[in-house]
Amino acid sequence: MLRSLRLATLLGGLLLSAAASARDVDAATYGYPLTNPFEATIASTPPDLRPELPSDEDINQADYQLNLRPERAFTLPDNFWPVKKLRYRLARQDHPAPLIFLIAGTGAPYSSSLNEYLKKLYYKAGYHVVQLSSPTSYDFISAASRFATPGISSEDAEDLYRVMQSVRAQHPRLPVSDYYLTGYSLGALNAAFVSHLDETRRSFNFKRVLLLNPPVNLYTSITNLDKLVQTQVKGVTSSTTFYELVLNKLTRYFQQKGYVDLNDALLYDFQQSRQQLSNEQMAMLIGTSFRFSSADIAFTSDLINRRGLIIPPKYPITEGSSLTPFFKRALQCDFDCYLTEQVIPMWRARTDGGSLLQLIDQVSLYALKDYLHKSPKIAVMHNADDVILGPGDIGFLRATFGDRLTLYPLGGHCGNINYRVNSDAMLEFFRG
Repeated sequence: MLRSLRLATLLGGLLLSAAASARDVDAATYGYPLTNPFEATIASTPPDLRPELPSDEDINQADYQLNLRPERAFTLPDNFWPVKKLRYRLARQDHPAPLIFLIAGTGAPYSSSLNEYLKKLYYKAGYHVVQLSSPTSYDFISAASRFATPGISSEDAEDLYRVMQSVRAQHPRLPVSDYYLTGYSLGALNAAFVSHLDETRRSFNFKRVLLLNPPVNLYTSITNLDKLVQTQVKGVTSSTTFYELVLNKLTRYFQQKGYVDLNDALLYDFQQSRQQLSNEQMAMLIGTSFRFSSADIAFTSDLINRRGLIIPPKYPITEGSSLTPFFKRALQCDFDCYLTEQVIPMWRARTDGGSLLQLIDQVSLYALKDYLHKSPKIAVMHNADDVILGPGDIGFLRATFGDRLTLYPLGGHCGNINYRVNSDAMLEFFRG
């Protein structure tokens, strides 16, 4: 009994030591202006607080295609022709340089706005940069996923790894000194699993890996986001939809402004105006965006696998077919529904898998706890007010990463990635 008590005390002391060594950024000196996590998630960083970056015209970049699933190209409907090959973007330096892979977040393509921002940041710092779509984006599901059912993190990592190897093979003369890896949101979780896979495959030997706002417990994160859709919004009635409410606000905003100006500063400026969205409206907007991503995933996975959950398996789909009725049906299926109806049955069929709780452990950072704790090359940057985090998540990050965790007090979900302070810290990490 005494020995057990001493062991518990020792383990508790070790966990407290690891937690205390995390880099907690002081709220008083941080300087990020948005204290509302919903607002930060939507509006991001004011343009004058971002670093100066090169324009697209100053970057030597191009889009390329990979033909990874030639057999699927013949079975996909004709209106899927744009995604029968996987597209990615490469920005190259004119001299030998390290190469960094960027993995986009949930449902996002390689050209997402955050991937574009990170590309410019690292390109200016002297890196070759490869932008990759999320394994949950419809283009990746169609053109690069072996089972077209994303959500099992180890399988998604296998697909991403094959894509990365194919990208390198397509550019044999690109002079690369070292390989680096990063991702944001779900892409950060993907990056952790890809790094773990690389420890045995040794194809890249990533020098450093940075996880930006990753979900810790994937199920907790998707549940948090799905719940936002259920927010009660004042002004939404049987005759006025949420989208009409927001559109009316935007219309009045531009009328008061006197002109229409769609740029990076729009949402920040809009939130400083009298037409600003309420907390409930912002929560609904974030949740609705995630619901559309979930619907995309459920729809595409069901269509490719002909499961018949959303689209009847023998329904003839041609280039002229309207898919709107089926997408409306997909919108009724949240991410939990997608996991239950498509991911878990496939997982059980392939692995003799067990319960939902076992799957949650396997697809979350929990599965890599020992590896992440011991690997000095992997770091995390997260926000204490991130809407995707749940009880115990920050404690897990502290205990697992120690001083390789940088915890910012503000920023919501990925809202401060383009803040100058955060960008400088990201560059500093990769420079070692």
